[in-house]
Amino acid sequence: MSAMPAALAALIEHLVRLPGIGPKTAQRLAFHLLKAPREEAAALAEALVALKDRTRLCRRCFNLCEAELCGVCQDARRDGSILCVVEEINDLLAIEKTREFRGLYHVLGGSLSPLDGRGPEQIRIRELQARLESGGVREVILATNPNVEGEATALYLLRVLKPSAVKVTRIARGLPMGGDLEYADEATLARALEGRREIG
Repeated sequence: MSAMPAALAALIEHLVRLPGIGPKTAQRLAFHLLKAPREEAAALAEALVALKDRTRLCRRCFNLCEAELCGVCQDARRDGSILCVVEEINDLLAIEKTREFRGLYHVLGGSLSPLDGRGPEQIRIRELQARLESGGVREVILATNPNVEGEATALYLLRVLKPSAVKVTRIARGLPMGGDLEYADEATLARALEGRREIG
């Protein structure tokens, strides 16, 4: 017979499945929630359910939203002629924190990684091409991560986008090789955006 109540053990088991949460952290969080007022635990549970029920992907750029279009795509002050292509939503959020980029985004939903079974069909390249074919875009900034998969994705996109009349640039190397945009500081990301260059 376990010394831990089944409900507590179940919560710890679920928390351990979250990225970056090990068994000790999960146990600490579970005990925090156990000691917290019932209203706090209920609010957390409601927030989790609302997240799953109300959050969806923007039909244009694949950012998170609660409507058809995300806040970036709805913002009439944004420059729709510049499109920044990122791998994941976290990358978009990291760039937004710089307050330097005033264009629109396209979230690929990953990078090319044949070893992980992710080819061009598994990321949103066709949707990107469709956006460019609809017109109005004059520059595409490739802001994929500066690692092997990100570089491979950028090179593949360059080859795919080359026939179009769109200018293709790559964010500058202010970011360390092997790093992720999500973890870069705002100043480094801002310099990388300012220092972008045409490729190809």
